[in-house]
Amino acid sequence: MIEIFKKIWQFAGEEQKNIKKSVIVGFVNAIFHMLQVGAIFLTIKTLVSGNGDKKEIWYILGLMIVSIAGKIVTNYFSQLQQTHAGYFMAANKRVYIGSKMKLIPMGYFNQSSLGNITGICTTVLGDVEMTAPMVMVLTLSGFITTVVFTTYMLIFDWRMGLIAAIGVILFCMVTSSMEKKSRNTAPKRQKAQAELVENVLETIQGMSIVKSFNLTKIDNKKIDRAIENSKTTNLGMEQLITPYNIMQESVLRIFSIIMMAAALLFYFEGTMELTYALMFIVVSFIIFEQIESAGHGIAILRVCGSSIEQANQMDNTPVMDEKGKELSPMSHGITLEHVDFSYDQRQILKDISISMKDKTMTAIIGPSGSGKTTICNLIARFWDVDKGRISIGGTDIREYTLESLMNQMSMVFQSVYLFQDTIENNIRFGNPKATRQEVIAAAKKACCHEFIMSLPQDYDTLIGENGFALSGGEKQRVSIARAILKDAPIIIFDEATANVDPENEDHLQRAIEELTRNKTIIMIAHRLKTVRHADQILVVDDGRIVQKGKHEELIKEEGIYKRFVSERKEAVSWGVIN
Repeated sequence: MIEIFKKIWQFAGEEQKNIKKSVIVGFVNAIFHMLQVGAIFLTIKTLVSGNGDKKEIWYILGLMIVSIAGKIVTNYFSQLQQTHAGYFMAANKRVYIGSKMKLIPMGYFNQSSLGNITGICTTVLGDVEMTAPMVMVLTLSGFITTVVFTTYMLIFDWRMGLIAAIGVILFCMVTSSMEKKSRNTAPKRQKAQAELVENVLETIQGMSIVKSFNLTKIDNKKIDRAIENSKTTNLGMEQLITPYNIMQESVLRIFSIIMMAAALLFYFEGTMELTYALMFIVVSFIIFEQIESAGHGIAILRVCGSSIEQANQMDNTPVMDEKGKELSPMSHGITLEHVDFSYDQRQILKDISISMKDKTMTAIIGPSGSGKTTICNLIARFWDVDKGRISIGGTDIREYTLESLMNQMSMVFQSVYLFQDTIENNIRFGNPKATRQEVIAAAKKACCHEFIMSLPQDYDTLIGENGFALSGGEKQRVSIARAILKDAPIIIFDEATANVDPENEDHLQRAIEELTRNKTIIMIAHRLKTVRHADQILVVDDGRIVQKGKHEELIKEEGIYKRFVSERKEAVSWGVIN
């Protein structure tokens, strides 16, 4: 249990001060609770002696009012500190994970890791947020209050105090056994929850495939197993803990009865005054209240400990080397020298050497899976090369900080992602400090101002998953507007997204021309018009550069490029997906 307290304390970070305040206020709350017990004692004493007067009645009433008011105020502030600590310790961890994800190689992100990260940021940290500070404070305060209460009893009558102490010790032994039993179960529960989130996420993401193949009536055995496993582990944990909860309650109830019986016995033997006997009978009903609440929280505390362990797994996630400098080169020529790269054990690029001059266009073509997109991702340092080096402006990209490197380039991805936000803010992702006028100017250059103004709330129209739906060509132009607003000197553009209806073709072409003017351009090309105007064409096949040159040169050679041109003349688009 102490180990779990340490985990929560370390995890709390800056919120330790609020947990500390909550524990202190909880202890003050216990003192106010003791005043209530003192008022009950004075009441019994007055009734037994029969010598009470109005002064004593008002004194007792005053004690009760102070006790009740003090408990209300301290309980309010204690819960306030707990809530603050819980929310911000989880929020800080989510922000930390978000920041760290920027430094994680793209190869880390697969279906399993995304499910795990989603589970940590939702279910796992949700458990920590809602329970960790509350249960920690409740448990600590409960044990501290009970120890103080028992100590007072030992001072008043060592026999009654000893009975209470034995009851507390036996309760702690049962609680310790429960905590040890839940030690193995809690991690299984967290793992089952993470697997459930992962499978639900996969199902939602693949829903379009399910519908397109009319598989909606077919049972999803994978998610069914995840649901069943989650149910089994949660029920298993409850079934494991329930007998211990019964034992905890039984121990406390038995010792409450023993205290009552002992008080009566000592009174009839003449070794205890009636006032004290009645007082201890009353105390027997309330002495174990705090520790009983603390005991119920122990099992939840173990779940919190497992949640924190799982959340802290992100600390061990590999990150890119981030020891670079803030650099801004004068020239933006790009060079790849003898670059090798592999996904796991499968080699994708083999001895790639390329030189792309500043403010020129390099078009990359090749069959699906040849390594075109991988080259672009390595230039953006989504991964680090296995061998060789990549430089921009003569400086190895590993010498840049990731932030300063990304400041040098804008990327128009094959799959355009729009955030659940206004269309203005979606464009502003290219430059968060841009004014509305600058956003509109970028939209006009991207030839999307006109269709934006036709939307229900023009630039304030909500788009994204639950917002206004845009066509593929419209999404493309919003993405280009982002890149124009960023105004980076290097443009990496996947032209596969440019396969849109003829009506939008001219708009899109003008947007691309505006985006790429006076830039160093790397274009994954799929249209004949693009490659014909490129300063350099690279033909990639099986991870190697198999042809390199201009259109006029390569068209004379037998090979992939000549076949590409021939196919372009027969079809509007090649339809290659990397």
